[in-house]
Amino acid sequence: MQKPQETITSRQNSLITLTAKLSQRKHREAEGLFRFDGKKLFLEALTADLPLYAVLLRESAVASILAAAEGFSLPRDTRVAVLPDALFDKLSEEKSPEGVICIAKRLDKIHKIATIDKWCAENGGLSGARVLFLESVRDPGNLGTIIRSARAFGVHLLVLSEDCADIYNPRVLRAAMGTLFHQNVLICPDFLAALRTYGKHARVFAATLDERAVRLGEVALLSGDAVLVGNEGHGLSAAAVAAATDTVFIPMEAGVESLNAGIAASVLLWELYRAGGSHGA
Repeated sequence: MQKPQETITSRQNSLITLTAKLSQRKHREAEGLFRFDGKKLFLEALTADLPLYAVLLRESAVASILAAAEGFSLPRDTRVAVLPDALFDKLSEEKSPEGVICIAKRLDKIHKIATIDKWCAENGGLSGARVLFLESVRDPGNLGTIIRSARAFGVHLLVLSEDCADIYNPRVLRAAMGTLFHQNVLICPDFLAALRTYGKHARVFAATLDERAVRLGEVALLSGDAVLVGNEGHGLSAAAVAAATDTVFIPMEAGVESLNAGIAASVLLWELYRAGGSHGA
């Protein structure tokens, strides 16, 4: 990785004010950029060849960050700047700053806002793929956990309703631990239409307890099946359940009302992964 090109000492510097603004969704959307903090995400970004717009380094950590990034190269137009420790710490969103803050361009090639028909047309369909639908998952930590599990269990496409948490929220990025940089995500303006469309070609199992729900473990999941998980507090809407082809529930001990949305999604994805029969080492 190339050495820093500049030193920034003023809080009023345009790059500093931009970085601070990117903590808010409206500015991320307006600028087409997002930020993330920490060495782990920085190295994941380098591995994924993320289009980095800028890299900000804490003055006392420059040597260790450059050593960790040895062998990697940044895009030629990436700004690399050093900040005094006090200024960096003020800007950082970490309790114990590790010394690097990155700004990246939105990953429009793998994160799209479109209909599922358009996505399939552009990507050769979804035959035999693992698909996870999420309706109104608004907690960033839960969404990040689900993205991490989706990547771990080979989900080909993650389909979100528009009112889910922003995938570029810093808490989502931290919980996803870099997996968002590799995961296909489709945000559907008409989420119910996406469910109905997919249900014409494969089964969609809504995670809910209703009169037709089958106990997880007693249903034979198949390659190409999809699972649907809802909001942390209210679960799935009646319309989403109606749009699914089947329902399934996760058995648990009496006295426990429900599982956290991130945990429930992970359990369902493991079962879907196990049913697929082609696992990594």
